[in-house]
Amino acid sequence: MYHHSAIAPHPAAGSAAGVLDPAPADARDAILFQRCTWCGTAMYHRLLCPVCQGSDLRTERSEGVGTVRHSTIVHRNTPAARNVSLIEMAEGFVVRGRVMGPPIGIHSGDRVRLSTAKDPVRGEPVFQLVDEPYRAWT
Repeated sequence: MYHHSAIAPHPAAGSAAGVLDPAPADARDAILFQRCTWCGTAMYHRLLCPVCQGSDLRTERSEGVGTVRHSTIVHRNTPAARNVSLIEMAEGFVVRGRVMGPPIGIHSGDRVRLSTAKDPVRGEPVFQLVDEPYRAWT
């Protein structure tokens, strides 16, 4: 039988149980992700490794740089059109977020940098374009 006690150990940093713990104050404007200690796979908000099903995950801090893998324009439940993008981060994991700028101007392959870790309304990361790509408009 299991019962709580005041001296019960806390989950180790980077453990699967630690994924749901609140982020420390210095990491609130960063994306934290998990890396499997067994196979090295990087993932975002998972309890088990999608490759080897391992549960020994350590928490790491992303540099915040990535590439738009896919972007779509959403019109529902919002007063104005907005984009929803899948961003492939440099560390190898994919995160859903929003890229600032006109929704029609966000394209696969655009390089982005984290602007803020939490959108105040949706709670998703917000990114900004690293450089305006040259596009020939014909």
